[in-house]
Amino acid sequence: MQAVYGPVASWRLGISLGIDSICEMKVCSFDCIYCQCGRTTRRIAEREAFADPKTLKEELSRYPYISQVANIATFSGSGEPTLNQRLGQLIEVVRDCTELPVAVLTNSSLMDKQEVRKELAQADIVVAKLDAPNERLFQEIDQPHPDINFHFMLDGMKKFRQEFRKTYALQMMFVEQNKRYAEEMRAIAEEIQPNEVQINTPSRANKPKLSPSELGRVSEAFNRMNYISYYDSRKLRVKPFDKRETAQRRPE
Repeated sequence: MQAVYGPVASWRLGISLGIDSICEMKVCSFDCIYCQCGRTTRRIAEREAFADPKTLKEELSRYPYISQVANIATFSGSGEPTLNQRLGQLIEVVRDCTELPVAVLTNSSLMDKQEVRKELAQADIVVAKLDAPNERLFQEIDQPHPDINFHFMLDGMKKFRQEFRKTYALQMMFVEQNKRYAEEMRAIAEEIQPNEVQINTPSRANKPKLSPSELGRVSEAFNRMNYISYYDSRKLRVKPFDKRETAQRRPE
C-alpha cells in the first residue's frame, strides 16, 4: 500500500490529501464495531516502525501540484496513525514537501504517552476520538487492546488539551449502543474543552447508523458547545488520483 492516497472529500476538513502512516490492513489498537475498514487484523498497543519517511517523501514528489488541489493533509487511513513510532518524522516530511496544514485523526488510545502527545503537537489540527462515557461502553463499541485503559486515555486527552494550543477537536461516533449517553459524553467534552465537537454516525460500508432525527436529538445535548454534525455538514465531491488506493481506506 502507498502512504499517499486521495484526495478525499471530508465533511469535517474539506478536500484532504490522505497520508497513511501504517500502510497495512488493518493495524489498530481498537477493533471498533463500526469501522469502515472492517475488522482489525493486528490489534496492538505498542508502537512500531511502519510507513517510512523516505518513501513518503518520494510519493509526495509525484504530486508537486497537490497544494492547489487539496486544502489539508490528513493522517488517517488503514490503522491508528500514532502506532507508527515515526509519526513525528512523517509530519515533518509533509511540511517540507507541501504547503498544506497537517491534521491527524487519532483514536486517542495512546494519548497518555508523553512522546505521542509531543508528536501530535507538531500537527495544526488534531481530531481525537471519544465514543463512550465509561469503561463498559468503551469495551463494547471500540473493543480496545487489553492494555488500553479508558481512564488513562481520558487523562491523556485532557493533558493534550493543556499542552496543545492549536485546533483540537473531539470526534464522537454515535451508534445504537451510545445514543442515549449524549449528556454524559457532553460532560466529558466540557472537561476536555476542545475547540470543536464533531458528532458523527457511520456512513460507509453498510454499517448501522443513526437517522437524521436520532442524530439531531444527540446534537441537542451539545447546544452549549461549538459542534458540527454529520447530517448538517456540506458534502463535497472529489476525484482521487488512484481509486484503488483510496477505496482501501474509504470504501463506498
